[in-house]
Amino acid sequence: MGEKLGVGIVGLTPGRSWSAFAHVPALQALSDTFSFNAVANSSAESAKRAAAELGSLQAYGSVGEMATADDIDIVSVTVKVPHHLALARQAIDAGKHIYCEWPLGNGLAEARELADLAKNRSIVAVAGLQATAAPAIRYAADLIAEGYVGDVISSTLVGDGGSWGPETSNAYDYILDRANGATMLTIPLGHTLAGVVEMLGPIADVLATVTTRFPLVKVVETGEMKPMTAPDQIIVSATLESGAPLAIHYRGGVSRSTGLLWEILGTKGDLRITGSQGHAQMVDLALSGAQGEGSAVAPLDIPERYLDNLPSAAVPGNVARMYADMALDIRSGTQRAPSFEDAVGIHQIIDAIEASAASGVRVRPDSR
Repeated sequence: MGEKLGVGIVGLTPGRSWSAFAHVPALQALSDTFSFNAVANSSAESAKRAAAELGSLQAYGSVGEMATADDIDIVSVTVKVPHHLALARQAIDAGKHIYCEWPLGNGLAEARELADLAKNRSIVAVAGLQATAAPAIRYAADLIAEGYVGDVISSTLVGDGGSWGPETSNAYDYILDRANGATMLTIPLGHTLAGVVEMLGPIADVLATVTTRFPLVKVVETGEMKPMTAPDQIIVSATLESGAPLAIHYRGGVSRSTGLLWEILGTKGDLRITGSQGHAQMVDLALSGAQGEGSAVAPLDIPERYLDNLPSAAVPGNVARMYADMALDIRSGTQRAPSFEDAVGIHQIIDAIEASAASGVRVRPDSR
């Protein structure tokens, strides 16, 4: 392994793909640590076009081929969820470290399989739960640990999905089918649940209602009406391991009110996190707080150390912090970045929500 860690990205279309907006600028911001060396797409021709547009990159038509290259230390899987298992498996089989976007698998069973494979190869396997890298969430987690709110009495989380509403785009219509594993439950709420666990600790049990209020969705480019089986309303009454209740409501589309409102009420103080959407991993988050009797929450400045001199924009900044933590984990043996095993824990919560919604009873995530 050279001085810099060589990265190859799977699934890169300049100007269009998530990796183009998130991973490429993140790696550029960390050019002292990483060398972005290669791209692998669904075809060699597509990979060559991406490589040519981005500069001196090697192009591969398969993950297996790229993963055997000597200048690749990390394979980053950034494709649609149904392909995660097969592609991540190839990188793991080659013994490479891996960064796989969230959701880790299309369901809990796939996530467990990938976590077991990574554990057996003793590689650093990072799941793209970027909300855990958001400065507001990291600072709030530290404040709670330091006693800012005292004992947590309760927490309330309300968020917009931003999608899964009355309209969609051709580019995103695959999220309408819950079988593809890319739903409002798994993506915006799943990402944010990782932040909840980071700040408030494990979730003990859930009682959930999950429904679809927009069974037909309009494609804005064509006017075509397409069926949606993914949920667009998710209501969860949860209990934290601490005993504190947690109330969650995620709703599809864009509401006329707050996009994200997350409140933590404590015996000594309160914290509030707000954002323009329920995607805590990809929107700028504002943090407010108050302590003592009769005081109203006011903005809290996030110390510069939580920004790490990385991009201030949420998307590349959070991904860059993930990569920075991953580099430390590889070189120093730490466990700062969310692992595949951490991702299994979030998949267990999602599975418990689905099981509770189907059965009407409380379900413990640790029973899944």
